Amino acid sequence: MSVYNQSRSRVIQIIFIAIFLIIVAQLLNLQMFSSKYKLQAESNAIYRKVVYPDRGIIYDRKKRAILENTIMFDLIITPSEIKQTDTATLCNILGIDTAEFKKRVLTCIIKNSRYKPSVFEPLLTPELYARLNENMYKLPGFMLQERPVRTYPYSTAGSILGYIGEVDTSFLRRHIEERYEMGDYTGMTGLERSYEKVLMGERGVKQFLRDNKGRIQGSFENGMYDTVAVAGKSLHLSLDVELQQLGEKLMTNKVGSIVAIDPRTGGVLCMISAPTYNPNYLTGPQRRKHFAELFTDPRLPLLNRTLGAYYSPGSTFKTVVGVIGMTEGVFDDNMTVSCPGAYYGCGRMGCHAAGTFSLRGAIAHSCNSYFAVAYRKIIDQPGLPSRDSSLGKFNQYAYTFGLGNRLGVDLPSEKKGNIPTAKYYQKIFGPKWQSCNIVSNSIGQGEILTTLTQMSNVMAIIANKGWYYTPHLVDSIEGGDQFKLLETFHKKHYTKDIPESVYEAVHDGMQGTMEFGTGAAVKIPGIVVCGKTGTVENSAKVNGKMEKQKDHAFFGAFAPRDNPRIAIAVMCENAGFGASSAGPIASLLIEQYLKDSIPEPDRKALTERITNLNLIPARMKAEMASVDSMRRAKDSLRVLKEKMQKQPKDTLDIEEQPELDTKPARGNEPAAITADSVSKQPAQTPAKTPARQNQKPRQLRSAPAVLPADNKRKTNPNYKKV
Repeated sequence: MSVYNQSRSRVIQIIFIAIFLIIVAQLLNLQMFSSKYKLQAESNAIYRKVVYPDRGIIYDRKKRAILENTIMFDLIITPSEIKQTDTATLCNILGIDTAEFKKRVLTCIIKNSRYKPSVFEPLLTPELYARLNENMYKLPGFMLQERPVRTYPYSTAGSILGYIGEVDTSFLRRHIEERYEMGDYTGMTGLERSYEKVLMGERGVKQFLRDNKGRIQGSFENGMYDTVAVAGKSLHLSLDVELQQLGEKLMTNKVGSIVAIDPRTGGVLCMISAPTYNPNYLTGPQRRKHFAELFTDPRLPLLNRTLGAYYSPGSTFKTVVGVIGMTEGVFDDNMTVSCPGAYYGCGRMGCHAAGTFSLRGAIAHSCNSYFAVAYRKIIDQPGLPSRDSSLGKFNQYAYTFGLGNRLGVDLPSEKKGNIPTAKYYQKIFGPKWQSCNIVSNSIGQGEILTTLTQMSNVMAIIANKGWYYTPHLVDSIEGGDQFKLLETFHKKHYTKDIPESVYEAVHDGMQGTMEFGTGAAVKIPGIVVCGKTGTVENSAKVNGKMEKQKDHAFFGAFAPRDNPRIAIAVMCENAGFGASSAGPIASLLIEQYLKDSIPEPDRKALTERITNLNLIPARMKAEMASVDSMRRAKDSLRVLKEKMQKQPKDTLDIEEQPELDTKPARGNEPAAITADSVSKQPAQTPAKTPARQNQKPRQLRSAPAVLPADNKRKTNPNYKKV
């Protein structure tokens, strides 16, 4: 054999060996490394059904279930198995077109692969479920799967309890270690988010054997590889659902918030953010629609104002100024200040009280002049090296009252408020700033910002004379606190060392508020209440400019004075004086909680009057009207579009022409339209081309746009079958 032939033979051998090695390598890859065909094989032979656990139930303080579960169904798709699906039937049932169908299938493949089940249509209505269930034999690759869904029997506390939603890819990336899968639901807000570990439970899996046509033949290996779903653990709250419902009723057509705390334990008795919403709106098949409506509401019902909104505390903060000033010894409860109706020591600060007051009278009548003098004494006290150090010392007291920092409430998105520092004022006024520069802080204005929960906690601290537990909603967890979520709520916190006599003097002033001061109109028969009214100046952006708004109404209180059982703070935005709206709301809630009812006819009448009082700010009313107008226009366009789509579509394939005369029909012949019957064209009509001039008049078989009954069966080549 020649050298050339030997060389060619060697090349051929190498090619065959290379091909053989490639085949062997691919076989090894398919058999040992690649999971693609393994998944296909298992998917063909074994159906894996996820069993979702019931989430934990949430109970109020009297063991009433305020958040529980019901059953709905999801339509599940396995994209690799839908080749024989009757797409037209499915689209007709769901009310979608084929383009939407393909889009959803592609989304499921991208998110969860071709071989794994994904949610195609979540939370079916009973009617939709019934129609799909009748047609499932036409829909291979689809199945109906049970899903526990949240329901709220009392239709209350939406901002506290929160809602759940389906996880997305970004959520899965952030929570890799928590073993979520596509199709799972998780807590998004409220207690559902904070206690997700406790409430979620553990999903189970059942595996079924299928035949070559995909029909279920029974359990795979007698259930040897099945896992049982474990229900989530229940939560027991300090919340009183009747008090919560009354608070939400009283805040109807108002913007603001309410927080009531049991000062003995720190347990939250009610927490209302107004306007509120029925939490059942964010469950079920209409969830997205309702969420969009709430999201576009100018009153921001999805914002939890009890923790997520800042307010200047107003005159309620005077109690803190009094406690700090007396503790520092810069004045005592016998110091008096004469008020002519305004404070003129730093320009002019208005005051609605007039007279000579000691601490008790100044709290009772809410005298601005008294607390301006008191605050300046604290800042200008000679025993400290500078005003910077004086303000720093004042702030240290404020921090121990839970101000300027997050309290650690067991709800997400809590804000920390603001207690301004000397460094901040140095940037504004320079290193030699004066007490007059910040005198508005003395009455809870200026740069001091708090959340309503913080101010309710301040009322609890004053009630307890110097200590508190962190406000919280969950008292206990079924089966114990496995994740140590409640430990922080059992720790008692103390303010700086403040004599009991200081608190007693402040209690006297707050009791005076309710008996003969600014809150006398809302005192409660048979209950000794210590309260403090507040009126808060504020501004808002209107048409791109900051404009002064009507004052906020603020009220803080605790009761009874001896052995306090409830501490409360109420804010009504842009509602005027604290005693006119926030005060009555607080007094009614205190009475409901301590007496378990509101028995007196005049108090019942007050309940109805406050409920019917519309205090929605004017700027929000204008924004609501604008949003409603746009929504109505959008709805009108949608209805018009739907009507047009429902009209008959079998129009003839002809060019638009001017109105034509028709010759009467003879016998069974259709009427004819001739060119002689065409009226003259307008002057601006383009001239006819030579080709069109020589064109013979065109006759149509029928003048009506809809074919006669006997002609409908005839096939027109111009028609496209739909």
